[in-house]
Amino acid sequence: MRFAGIIFVVLMIFFSCSKKKQPTIDVSKTTVDFYVKRFEVDFYNANHENLPKVKVKYPYLFPTAFTDSISFAKIEDPQEQELFAEVQKVFKDFSEIDNQLTSLFKHIKYYNPTFQPPNVVTLQTNLDYESKVIYVDSLLLISLDVYLGKNHKFYSDFPKYIKENNTKEHLIVDVAEAIIGKKTPFSNNRTFVGKMIHEGKKIALLDWYLPAVSEKEKLGYAQEKLDWAVENEAQIWAYFIEEQLLFSTDTNLNKRFLESAPFSKFYREQDDLSPGKIGVWMGWNIVQSYLKHNEVSLQEFLKLDETTIFDKSKYKPKK
Repeated sequence: MRFAGIIFVVLMIFFSCSKKKQPTIDVSKTTVDFYVKRFEVDFYNANHENLPKVKVKYPYLFPTAFTDSISFAKIEDPQEQELFAEVQKVFKDFSEIDNQLTSLFKHIKYYNPTFQPPNVVTLQTNLDYESKVIYVDSLLLISLDVYLGKNHKFYSDFPKYIKENNTKEHLIVDVAEAIIGKKTPFSNNRTFVGKMIHEGKKIALLDWYLPAVSEKEKLGYAQEKLDWAVENEAQIWAYFIEEQLLFSTDTNLNKRFLESAPFSKFYREQDDLSPGKIGVWMGWNIVQSYLKHNEVSLQEFLKLDETTIFDKSKYKPKK
């Protein structure tokens, strides 16, 4: 009986914890062609002699109003040079990020053969954490000064939930999300559950494109916040049902449960223990349940509407 009991416990753990995992794929034969240019290195090392060459190399970063006098004011500013020095401490050797970008682009192209990887330009934007990555088809701009580490002195005034993702490890997730945001079909579903699933589809795409990245990193949660979500999944789902939120079109639910925030707003005493955008995590769970019970390719998956995913997900949170 003891042996049978152990087997039973192991099976219970396996089935309760298992989620649909995308198979590991071989992208070694997938080729991608892109370059990486280090604008911040070229710009903050520029002088009167070679600044014209920098302007020719990066014409899109020098609008007409950006005069040489403005350029040299920035180059010679002690605070900007200090920031540049800190960026170089973390990113002087860019080979690790280059390898991550190559792997990401290969995975995207493996599933989407027409995908053309963008050329990459790194820069610093004076700690603008709201514009960390900008993707415009053929060009990808990455602000390295917001990835120096969550405990960096420059981020002392940042909210804790923002600092959690000011890390070198989260850079590739932000890049993938920027591309996914442009490539994911628009949804007309205005219900709360539809929005949850639409956002959950984007996280699911990270499973395909960044298979080696942890769930915590993909979601951008602190570990204790993710643990809270896992422990309270059934209660969260029950709350959404009891409050009749699933099919609500109230846009206030976006700020409460879908947008980045220090915590989600259930209007309960322990709200601060929850992660922000808990609806995104719940939507991802619904999508995972759908993928576990339905065999579809990535292209088929992208075409699915949120109602179909919900109806066929067989989603049932663990208690």
